[in-house]
Amino acid sequence: MEQGDEREALRARVSAWRERLERTPPAPAETLSGEPVDVLYTPVDGGGEPYAEKLGLPGEYPFTRGIYPTMYRGRLWTMRQYAGFGTAEESNRRYRYLLEQGQTGLSVAFDLPTQMGYDSDDPAVEGEVGKVGVAIDSLADMEILLDGIPLDQVSVSMTINAPAAILLLMVVAVAKKQGVPLAKLSGTIQNDILKEYAARGTYIFPPRPSMRLVTDTFAWCAEHLPAWNTISISGYHIREAGATAAQEIAFTLANGIAYVEAAIQAGLAVDRFAPRLSFFFNAHIDFFEEIAKFRAARRMWAKIMRERFGARDPRSWMLRFHTQTAGSSLTAQQVDNNVVRVTLQALAAVLGGTQSLHTNARDEALALPTEASARLALRTQQIIAYESGVTATVDPLGGSYFVEALTDRLEAEAWRYLEEIDRRGGAVAAIEAGYVQREIQEAAWRYQQQLEAQTKYVVGVNVFQEGREPPPPIHRVDPAVAQRQRERLARVRAERDGERVRRALARLEAAVRGSDNLLPPLLEAVEAYATLGEMVGVLKSVFGQYRPPVVL
Repeated sequence: MEQGDEREALRARVSAWRERLERTPPAPAETLSGEPVDVLYTPVDGGGEPYAEKLGLPGEYPFTRGIYPTMYRGRLWTMRQYAGFGTAEESNRRYRYLLEQGQTGLSVAFDLPTQMGYDSDDPAVEGEVGKVGVAIDSLADMEILLDGIPLDQVSVSMTINAPAAILLLMVVAVAKKQGVPLAKLSGTIQNDILKEYAARGTYIFPPRPSMRLVTDTFAWCAEHLPAWNTISISGYHIREAGATAAQEIAFTLANGIAYVEAAIQAGLAVDRFAPRLSFFFNAHIDFFEEIAKFRAARRMWAKIMRERFGARDPRSWMLRFHTQTAGSSLTAQQVDNNVVRVTLQALAAVLGGTQSLHTNARDEALALPTEASARLALRTQQIIAYESGVTATVDPLGGSYFVEALTDRLEAEAWRYLEEIDRRGGAVAAIEAGYVQREIQEAAWRYQQQLEAQTKYVVGVNVFQEGREPPPPIHRVDPAVAQRQRERLARVRAERDGERVRRALARLEAAVRGSDNLLPPLLEAVEAYATLGEMVGVLKSVFGQYRPPVVL
């Protein structure tokens, strides 16, 4: 029988099977994002595109099946647990502990004042110092944070956006003091300011001057830090704000397109900076939808870079990404259930081909993780890596009729969003007009309505509830942290060369008012022990501050 005849015969059999099924029809089902799920998938559900065009082989365009030929048979993903709290000393102890337990990369969480560009003694941040991450006011803090950590051997990821260039340069200054060649310095800064306006809120400057900082970082790192990922374009926070899986893909890639366009407009050749772009995605609770999401995003980015931007280097086509399990899926009720949720999410990330992974801890709906819960979260990754057998072959769910159909559907919906964003003038214009924010808010509202109507379930919250539960032990930040941080900041100001700081800040202001790359004067200010707040203050004086639009 010819292949076409066989396909038609199968189509007829499936049609007859469905007619019989109508006598006792199954209950309707949909993914977490609201995509309808059929009761059965077969080869007739595929789009019919040639295998090489649609899937290809691992390590080859369009990278649907993974960006490396052997994936985890060659090297496991980086186990990068996000951590940071209190002072630099406390966070340094946690990093050393996690490295001793088998973690293979650092991921630094900064406190809210640091993320917003404030010094710890600023009255505006009273009560927030060291609470949700580590406080970093100057190079002195970064020196302590990275003390004893060999920067030529351990990669450092930092979740920092508006002041990302400054925190990166603090790491550079520490590496120089350690004698580490900058060519060996590896890591990632998030540096994704666009999603802050849309979903997260730790912005400082308006979008367009913020984009200048991003592209200046691209250019400086292309020359000085060849192994550093200059941006981690983040869908994670977009999803945490309530976006669907297709929205997460579309809005993330739209931001990626905006960064590429801005860099090209700034005079950078696409293949010079694109290989150092990286992405950051959420692993939510709908197992198959998340796997399909990662595969669709990879395929789309490869096409965007090759066809839209004319990139010729295959490394420019690769969507390399870090994954974090979904914080928004964690519950304060029945916290042990979170271990199961995180395990499923981490497994989806691995089956979807992630390059690095953070697994949330069971108690993070209540507080920063305790040392014991952070260790259990890391052990979850290690059991998947070393015991489960899922790393033995590349893309083990590739060819699943359901997974391939879901990948196609998510891709098609994401393309529709990208076309609408292009019609509105691109990601920056769409964010400035509030379009992206409205779409996320509407998706979040629909999901909340489903929870309240119990058409979607969260175990322990709206189904299978229990009575009052004793709270588990939680990590508490020492209230004296803020005072200790302020005292160290005062010592830094008293002991540094004040005239050197003044000159460095003056040169920075001149550069901001002109068109020179901002990283050289920022590095000079960092090495003079200017504080984060002082440097951000200079930038604010020229760039201004962002005020969000009212979104209804």
